[in-house]
Amino acid sequence: MNLVASKPALIGVDWGTSSLRAFLIGTQGEVIEGVSSSEGIMQISKNSFEAVLNRLIGPWVAKNALPILASGMITSRNGWVETPYADMPLDAKGLARALVPHQAESGAHIHFVTGASTEDFGGPDVMRGEETQIIGASAFGFKDGVFVMPGTHSKWVKVAQEKILDFSTYMTGEIFAALKEHTILGTLMEADNFSKEAFEMGVQAGLKGQSNLLHNLFHVRTLPLMGKIPKGATADYMSGLLIGTEVAAVIADVKDFGPITIIGRDDLSDRYETALHAAGFKSCRAPDDVVAKGHFLIARAAGLIG
Repeated sequence: MNLVASKPALIGVDWGTSSLRAFLIGTQGEVIEGVSSSEGIMQISKNSFEAVLNRLIGPWVAKNALPILASGMITSRNGWVETPYADMPLDAKGLARALVPHQAESGAHIHFVTGASTEDFGGPDVMRGEETQIIGASAFGFKDGVFVMPGTHSKWVKVAQEKILDFSTYMTGEIFAALKEHTILGTLMEADNFSKEAFEMGVQAGLKGQSNLLHNLFHVRTLPLMGKIPKGATADYMSGLLIGTEVAAVIADVKDFGPITIIGRDDLSDRYETALHAAGFKSCRAPDDVVAKGHFLIARAAGLIG
């Protein structure tokens, strides 16, 4: 692909809790250029969103009069413009119909991608941003099955015929951070290189004893205390225990997995891949810029681009 000859058609913005990415997207949905920042919605004041965005994409806007599509936690109650949640099932056309237009003080026209919601016997579940990544994944051939989206609040999403049917959220990442920083379990943890052995040991414990997590968590303290694992491997053991418990819970809940696709960019996704393999499942990985393709497909469905 000759990116030099690519013509810009859209600016896509993926604005989450802890980070911000923007993409200059071409007429075929290709990423011409990308920029990123650690300025997630929790790092900036509410009245500074436009200034941050202008600084990041200003050079693109100055050269091209392009539509701007934004997704992620920027549309949450703590974000720039709160949008409603769309109901299941959901595809690119449904998200296109639900776009929320907004005119910034600079005069720029921004279209916010709404989040999605579902409800089961336990209560409602929501997501913001992941729906755009799922839509983008279809362009790379990942159309059906279960999508795993690791993070602070990891998502497991069921997709069929390019439509999001249902999803579940697991607070595994946030629980890990809280336990490590604010409980006795963290007192024996020492920084060290990743211990795959300890992580896999924790995964197996989680897969076998998911219903006994509150008891098994105490082993995070007793194993290093009794010299069963090195102190430097304790955090990896706890990570494995929590992720293994999460995977076991999903296995018990999902009747028909189909293909499993992991959407993620860092070593956390590697850990989920390892945990799934330990549980007997094969998985594949979606490309890093899948969210930009989602922006493109939604914008095209909305008639914002040709």
